[in-house]
Amino acid sequence: MEELTLGVGSRVQHAHFGPGVIVGVRYAQYQVTFMDHGVKLIDKTDPLFEVLVAENVTAEVETASEMEISLLKILRLWGGITEVVPLGDKWRNGTIILQPGDTSLKAKELPVETFFHKIVMLRDRLRVLEQSINSHKVLTDEEKVNMQQYITRIYGSLTTFNVMFRDKEHWFVGEKSGSND
Repeated sequence: MEELTLGVGSRVQHAHFGPGVIVGVRYAQYQVTFMDHGVKLIDKTDPLFEVLVAENVTAEVETASEMEISLLKILRLWGGITEVVPLGDKWRNGTIILQPGDTSLKAKELPVETFFHKIVMLRDRLRVLEQSINSHKVLTDEEKVNMQQYITRIYGSLTTFNVMFRDKEHWFVGEKSGSND
């Protein structure tokens, strides 16, 4: 039997957040506006979540690309699984040499693949930190924005390493200059 998905406008009740209305549908979650707690993402399988009035019920959820993006976010957050990020071909089998200024000291050699893996892990952990900040229940919106700005600056500091990534979609992106939002 095919599982049905509640639509926008469905009225719900949550044991912790009280009454609410679904304002968005994702693959594994509903975006719900609660009267006393604002907008929250609620897992579709949350046992504390109850449907009061179902509206716009459908078997379809989202387009395949939106579903894939949602699933990847869930896997990154909960699965401890890191995305396979390809290293630029010109760096394969390369070596990074860290040469100290003092010539009496020995240089340190490190395979580029090892260094690249550490950069990717750093990026993944920054993404998890971002998600943790965004879903934090105690921080105010102002505190979340301030912390997000620091993370954006960290990404900007790491843009030097973008040359190592094969695909531009995996690049670090910092603050855009000249944008007035």
